[in-house]
Amino acid sequence: MPAVQLLLLVCLVWGVGARTAQFRKANDRSGRCQYTFSVASPNESSCPEQGQAMSAIQDLQRDSSEQRAALESTEARLSSLEALLHRLTSGQAAAPWDTQEGLQRELELAYRDLVRDKSALEEEKRRLQAENGDLARRLESSSKEVARLRRGQCPQARSTSEDVPPGSKEVSKWNLENVDFQELKSELTEVPASRILKESPSGHPRSEEGGTGCGELIWVGEPVTLRTAETLTGKYGVWMRDPKAAYPYTQETTWRIDTVGTDVRQVFEYDLISQFLRGYPSKVHVLPRPLESTGAVVYQGSLYFQGEESRTVIRYELRTETLKAEKEIPGAGYHGQFPYSWGGYTDIDLAVDETGLWVIYSTEAAKGAIVLSKLNPENLELEQTWETNIRKQSVANAFIICSTLYTISSYSLPDATVNFAYDTGTGSSKALTVPFKNRYKYSSMIDYNPLEKKLFAWDNFNMVTYDIRLSQM
Repeated sequence: MPAVQLLLLVCLVWGVGARTAQFRKANDRSGRCQYTFSVASPNESSCPEQGQAMSAIQDLQRDSSEQRAALESTEARLSSLEALLHRLTSGQAAAPWDTQEGLQRELELAYRDLVRDKSALEEEKRRLQAENGDLARRLESSSKEVARLRRGQCPQARSTSEDVPPGSKEVSKWNLENVDFQELKSELTEVPASRILKESPSGHPRSEEGGTGCGELIWVGEPVTLRTAETLTGKYGVWMRDPKAAYPYTQETTWRIDTVGTDVRQVFEYDLISQFLRGYPSKVHVLPRPLESTGAVVYQGSLYFQGEESRTVIRYELRTETLKAEKEIPGAGYHGQFPYSWGGYTDIDLAVDETGLWVIYSTEAAKGAIVLSKLNPENLELEQTWETNIRKQSVANAFIICSTLYTISSYSLPDATVNFAYDTGTGSSKALTVPFKNRYKYSSMIDYNPLEKKLFAWDNFNMVTYDIRLSQM
């Protein structure tokens, strides 16, 4: 279409809403007949400049491309539904099913998805009701404490220069006027990094340069969002890559499990990272036994997970699609006995680091404190066990780097911290304050990938990664 006509088209589009229109027919200077259709703009006295018009044209073309892509996606989904309808009405099973068994299995999976969506809604409703009750109890307790302090005439916090050391910053104080939320006064003191970290000549921690060294976690980067779940069953879940990939899998192969609902069995497999980002699985595994919560990991070609409503850890070989081993963790709490603070039946959490396969849990004997056990990846026998002094229900999640356990302070606060570390080499723990961001305010899974040196997390439907830095040992 000539540029003049495109400009005319833009003028007509921007003139929509005019009350009058004119249509004229006349000869031009060369004697040729010319038709003119004019619509007066109610908002503009003249057409926009050519640069503005071209910008509008580009916007229209871009919108058209996006609508075409959405239409193609819709047509593909519709074709799939039509094919299924055809098989239902004709009684024939087209490729790739080839048998009536395949069609029946597909229908069972579709029905199971509907049941899971229903269960997800019911569980989410129960969780919200429980959280509402908990918030009401906390508010009542806070109000009583404020009333008690007022009766005792507790002095207000001072903020004079004598209270704050040089180089420090007062970030909060006790406020008796606000009964909704109370916070203690705290102070942040700036400490030169040279006191706590010996840097390499380049100015970066040595673990960044070598890429293979171990050390203490000193920094967690901003979350990078890779994908968002499409359905309610993806409110929380687990996604992973194998740090020791075995044939036919590669370092790119990604697995994902949506864990909301009951009878969770589907494991989505993506051969390429690009397929994972677009949401096109290359295969869907259906586990012979349902799994519980978000503690699963993939290691050396096998999926390790907790069996539903049990203290049993199961090894499922992905290539052969068979169960290879299962082991009951002695005395481990399960199905809500010792979960992380966010709940979700996260009693048993599997982890992988540079040294191998781990399981994080608690027992009655440990009185709710975190217990760590090193597992044999072949037969799941416990090789060694450590009992920490960190209460499992007081932390939001945990992961292991270089045989050291790290915990997260909150699953919902935007500005949380990595708040504890337990070193299995020394058997000692210490408090940390490494900043950690919950961008979407509901982190239900946090795992470490020792090959990529990143944290993988699932935050309120979103699959994200975090870069990390380790200090020199």
